[in-house]
Amino acid sequence: MNDSTISSYSPDRRWRFEWALTVLRSPRRAFAEIAAADSAVWQTPLLLLAISGLLRTLVAGSLQAAAASGEIPLPLGFEYYTPEQQAQFMQAATATNSPVFVYVLPAVMGLVGLFFSWLLLGWILHLVLTLLGGRNSSQQMLNLTAWAMLPLVLRDVVQTLAMAQTGQLLTGLGLSGLVVADGTLATAYLAAMLRQVDLYWVWQVGLLLLGGRVASTLGWPKVWLSVAFTVMGLLLLGGLPALLGAMLGDLTVIQPFF
Repeated sequence: MNDSTISSYSPDRRWRFEWALTVLRSPRRAFAEIAAADSAVWQTPLLLLAISGLLRTLVAGSLQAAAASGEIPLPLGFEYYTPEQQAQFMQAATATNSPVFVYVLPAVMGLVGLFFSWLLLGWILHLVLTLLGGRNSSQQMLNLTAWAMLPLVLRDVVQTLAMAQTGQLLTGLGLSGLVVADGTLATAYLAAMLRQVDLYWVWQVGLLLLGGRVASTLGWPKVWLSVAFTVMGLLLLGGLPALLGAMLGDLTVIQPFF
């Protein structure tokens, strides 16, 4: 190989920052080398994703805190609350605008979501490919799926720069803008699914196809079927938090958790 960043693989090295640009520019060569690795080399892309996600959360949190510094919107019928209920609502509303809710919880949830989505992606894809006759190992698929998520780092960077430049939170992400909001649970669930679908997601799917083909040695039809089944399953799971939020949206917070 002419690319020294890939051909210089050493089994003792797990941090591979020099691979990042190579994976995006020459994924076929990079994925062949990653698939040949007999140790865990997934740390670098996950670290880059964690950093980009934290930066996005920081910018979004600062914009949210600035927007919440004004008058607190009151619920319908607030004037009929008892004085104790009104005081509890104002206390809860103030607490949810604290740094814990604005920065810490979103950051922790983002990191946990990143880790578990990567594990599910790698394990499910490995399972499906194996059932279809592939000879890949779980370690191979965890490595390849981690590096296939690199386009999502670019997504985070673009969204962070857009929020910092416009001073506004982003809405209608992905294809969710095609859904007309009518307040129903089905609409909320569909919008949450479609907000994950954009050009960076398509790029990731393309890398997953290439990684599955390299690792499993299966034909393209079976690889397409495996990747399609896996990503559709994760899209369906990704919409569940928004569905639960919509179901609980009418509940009034009386006592803050923190």
